[in-house]
Amino acid sequence: MGGEAEELLEHRFAIVQCWRPIRLPVESWPLAIADSQTLDPKNFVVTERRYQNRVGQTAAITWDPKHRWYWFPHMRRDEALVFKVFDSETDGRARWTAHTAFDDPTSPPNARFRESIEIRTLAFF
Repeated sequence: MGGEAEELLEHRFAIVQCWRPIRLPVESWPLAIADSQTLDPKNFVVTERRYQNRVGQTAAITWDPKHRWYWFPHMRRDEALVFKVFDSETDGRARWTAHTAFDDPTSPPNARFRESIEIRTLAFF
């Protein structure tokens, strides 16, 4: 974003993600998303992401029995999930969406390995 970065970051921004299967319906390791109302900032653990040319950050979460998770079994290639993973606004709206894939015990014994793709974009307001 070059020279615009500093000015853009002075205003509200969000990170929005889109996730979908690539070819076949998901049979193993489906996507799960936590209800943001059940997340507590004390559950977040800052985690480094190392790349060839830079070091970034993301957050992992620790287990909490208050978390409510929703999962999306058997998603097809023509289905996508769009969700906000971060919002800089601190007015009470959802700021984070924890998400993960998980070992689904209801998957068939010879389930195909999941093939999926995700993209993230920045939205500036």
